[in-house]
Amino acid sequence: MRAVRLSAVTATATVAALTALTGCTEKGGDASGDRVINVTATDSKCEVSTKEFPAGHVELAIENKGSKVTEVYLLFPDDRIVTERENIGAGTKQRVTAEVKAGDYTIACKPGMKGDGIRQDVKATGGTVAKRDPRLDKAVASYRTYVQEQADATLPLAETFAKAVKDGDLEAAQKAYAPSRIGWERTEPVAESFGDIDPKVDVREDGLEEGQDPAKDWTGWHRLEKSLWKDKKLTARDSELADQLITDLTDWQKRVGKADITPTSMANGAKELLDEVATGKVTGEEERYSHTDLVDFKANVEGAEKSYELLKAVAKENDPALVTELDKQFAALNTLLDKYRADKTSYDFTSYDKVGDADRKELSDAVNALAEPLSKLAAAVVVK
Repeated sequence: MRAVRLSAVTATATVAALTALTGCTEKGGDASGDRVINVTATDSKCEVSTKEFPAGHVELAIENKGSKVTEVYLLFPDDRIVTERENIGAGTKQRVTAEVKAGDYTIACKPGMKGDGIRQDVKATGGTVAKRDPRLDKAVASYRTYVQEQADATLPLAETFAKAVKDGDLEAAQKAYAPSRIGWERTEPVAESFGDIDPKVDVREDGLEEGQDPAKDWTGWHRLEKSLWKDKKLTARDSELADQLITDLTDWQKRVGKADITPTSMANGAKELLDEVATGKVTGEEERYSHTDLVDFKANVEGAEKSYELLKAVAKENDPALVTELDKQFAALNTLLDKYRADKTSYDFTSYDKVGDADRKELSDAVNALAEPLSKLAAAVVVK
């Protein structure tokens, strides 16, 4: 689930953690160049330094001058996501690299990380994007196959979960819940890029938009999670929600192969998956009733590592030191996660409510150590 829906109580602490985590947060001056778009976000404005820029690789140099946590999106005209950066703390700067074809786009700033945001129409001009290194084209093709495989594998697992819910079998539904989410968690940035699927299947109650009624508008895994672990009963409404979950995941399965995927979106997606871990899994907020956070945690890391491994050859050529560091930090985090499961092939992880504060800090530190160099991967796959 995208980490954009924070309560007022947790926002400050979470942003402080992310500021340490991202590694691309800056205090320096503005960026420059015809491929750099300076984005200045406040609580009431979203200003851009240019509304036209050359097609190809562009960089959003974002500064949040407001008092609220914000996020910035580069969107297609139909609101599909080209790239994004979430949880940008007040007074901080971040950068994100993207690859765009000629055409119309929108830059949206979302102060408070709610709603449709304050928007600016922009345009990428010129011909087609320069021809990529063939290794990057191969990486994109392989990743596209991977995300489709994950969606295809998720649906039968979700159907098993939904059947148990509809049968009123509380124990079977609890057992099927976490496995049904693994493929989604591995590839969540691709699902989120469509804009409309994630809020249906993976939103938490505190992530609902203002005006939405939890009784009517809250759907998806986490609504059912609450029934299974907090309410400890299944109703006719839960059966309806189980059917709706399958409908929405089938929509995802059919659309995921058509997602816009580029080398930079793969790299940014890997970073987003680590942000997911930092803002939801390490804190225990994501699976607050089932406490299956470590299953999601591992799946997020696996998805990030898949993108990295596919891009690694080009990244190593452009920035060998970065690749050395990423290899080291992925290995360290995976080794740490292995402490919490029965064996290295099992998804039978320790219930997260049994993980103490000191161990949670150790996990958080390991995520931070990986996320900092991972934030540089997108720039490293832009062929010099």
